[in-house]
Amino acid sequence: MLGTISAVSLPMGSLIGINTRLRALYISIFAAFGAGALIAALSVDLVAPTVQAISGKAKSSHHGNPYQNFFSLIIGAILGGILFIVLDQIVNAHGGFLRKTATTLTHFRTSKRRRMQKLLEEMSRCILFQNFPTKYINTLLKKIRNLTFQDGEVVNTQGNDADFFYLITDGKVSAKIDHKPFAELGPGDVIGVLPFLTGTTYQATGIAHGPVKCLALSKEDFDSLRHFSPEFDQACRQLANEHLKIIDRVHSSYHEQASEWTNAAQDALRMGTEIPTSLELRRVKEEYHGAPLAIWLGILIDGIPESFVIGSGLLIPLQVKLATMGEVRFLEVIPYTLIAGLFLSNLPEALSSSANMYHQGWSKRKIFTMWFSLMVMTALGAGLGFLLASELNHTWLVFAEGMAAGAMLTMIAAAMIPEAVHLGSASAVGFSTLAGFLAAILFKLFET
Repeated sequence: MLGTISAVSLPMGSLIGINTRLRALYISIFAAFGAGALIAALSVDLVAPTVQAISGKAKSSHHGNPYQNFFSLIIGAILGGILFIVLDQIVNAHGGFLRKTATTLTHFRTSKRRRMQKLLEEMSRCILFQNFPTKYINTLLKKIRNLTFQDGEVVNTQGNDADFFYLITDGKVSAKIDHKPFAELGPGDVIGVLPFLTGTTYQATGIAHGPVKCLALSKEDFDSLRHFSPEFDQACRQLANEHLKIIDRVHSSYHEQASEWTNAAQDALRMGTEIPTSLELRRVKEEYHGAPLAIWLGILIDGIPESFVIGSGLLIPLQVKLATMGEVRFLEVIPYTLIAGLFLSNLPEALSSSANMYHQGWSKRKIFTMWFSLMVMTALGAGLGFLLASELNHTWLVFAEGMAAGAMLTMIAAAMIPEAVHLGSASAVGFSTLAGFLAAILFKLFET
């Protein structure tokens, strides 16, 4: 019953998330409030009694060696945090990241960073970009685009106005002057630098041999980069003046310089936190066919630790009361702070996640079913946690609670707080977290 009470806020939050359009700031405040409440529940009901037992202030609720229990708690918390991270990464790799805004943003930032790093490595093959100041790398990356040409497709035509500057990153291009083979261009070679600098037309025709990938800059962007960076402009002029060649191959002597430029550019690269568009989210959803199961497993991983501590959180005060009083009433042994903290944290978690999944195109019924099933699992888990805790040695019970606390605290820091900060202001998140912490602590008044 306590497991159901603590988790009934999950389907409640889900209904609010899919049927209302709350402002991001309000969702942020709720998420931060829930994080603060959960931190209070962990610190007061799970960690504090074991720590206090060392000084003799909580011996009545603990058995065995207090120092042994203390270090069991520490070790359990570390392992719980590690276990949560490992399992979270596994489900995220199969699409589970779509369950939360924070994990979705992390996935897109990571994917974008990898693409940009690959792009920088490809650009480092060209002497022109090796001379581009790395502190302005974001300006360059915003202007450059990826193009792909199929076998036999014309990349550029002799005599036509130069509309693009190309850097070949993969494949080969056959350069012909007056329909006669002139050169074969490969990765690191460029097309269009001479006509861009001189205002003339393309001096040769380029034809793709097999699939060819290029990085391209329009004339307008190329000129703006030259004006923006004198170093880049000078490199372009030097390249054009070397026998008036359109292409320049990357020699082994440039390898070290290319490597240094890539490393410096990666250090200078700063990834933004733009929210993915609806189209991007739907494409990722279609890409991960196992996403629904992964999302459900991810939500379950978030909820397993709390279901266990509900059961163990009831067992310890029950044992103490029975030992001292002989008989007790149910209301006297309820861990109010823990239940309140879990209830208050589950509501905004389900609210924000449901709104995020609905935005991605999930049906309302599927979203609600996910969260309702998690409420049922939490209820069953709480009962199972109570039964298992009653069979465990007290030291092992403290170890298990430490694992649960470590997993939950890691989840708070990795998902709840980052999501709240992203959706709202830092000051609102800070005060809301404090409010949630104090609200959960106030429930201790019911335990006196």
